[in-house]
Amino acid sequence: MSNLKAIRVRIASVKSTRQITSAMKMVSAAKLRRAQDKIVRLRPYANKLHDILVNLSQSLAEMDVENIYAAREGEPENVLIVVVTSNRGLCGAFNSNVIKEARRIVAEDYLDQYKNGNVRFLTIGKNGFDNLRKQKFPIVAEYNDLLNDLSFEGTAGIAERVMQAYTTGEYDRVELVYNHFKNAAVQQLTREVFLPVESVEEEFKTFLSTDYIYEPGKEEIIKELIPKSLKIQFYKAVLDSFVAENGARMTAMHKATDNATTMIEDLTLQYNKARQAAITNQILEVVSGAEALKG
Repeated sequence: MSNLKAIRVRIASVKSTRQITSAMKMVSAAKLRRAQDKIVRLRPYANKLHDILVNLSQSLAEMDVENIYAAREGEPENVLIVVVTSNRGLCGAFNSNVIKEARRIVAEDYLDQYKNGNVRFLTIGKNGFDNLRKQKFPIVAEYNDLLNDLSFEGTAGIAERVMQAYTTGEYDRVELVYNHFKNAAVQQLTREVFLPVESVEEEFKTFLSTDYIYEPGKEEIIKELIPKSLKIQFYKAVLDSFVAENGARMTAMHKATDNATTMIEDLTLQYNKARQAAITNQILEVVSGAEALKG
């Protein structure tokens, strides 16, 4: 009987867990739908603006016009890596993949700079901040609250501070590491150069080069278009990660709910077998007692 009671307790516990995972799945699905609409509408605009940005940057270089966001000569000495994760867990390998990629970038591409103390991290998301802090990586700023009410205005302020740090020479290169949203079940780990604004490769110049008409002029709009485009790209990366997070959590909770259902079925079968065995033993005891009284 004690065995039957233990199984009943386990079944009740798993059912309670299934209710929680099922509720979290529905919440993540609702958040995913709202956020997915935003990223789907933003991507065409952001991608086209990025093409114009690259084209403009290339044109300024050919005209020998100063571009404060262009690449500097030589290897970058001071590097800032922006790590975008989530504030909460229960989303599979979503956060760990970003952390691993950030560590890989440091180990493979910026090891000398890191040894000299010239690699810094900026974290968006509590998970990334806690993980990097435990591993003693230098963190210059953290913006965990940003994800609680994600907006363009919030990310634009961060992007502006990063851009200012680049133009003043505090950093020579800024990279973003985040999860790109493909669909609810697939998140693509992405490494993206935020600054400097990279020029077009020689073989793609003809393909991407477009003769835009700029008003009032290329030199004047550099103060408006390039900063705006960079802020849009930064917002797109954070929003992409936010949508991917909810997709990953919805998928993880869906799998957890299915696993809980399977476990309940197995435990129920185990409970019925144990109950049947207990009833059989009780019948045998009654029959044996009756036979003993006859004797």
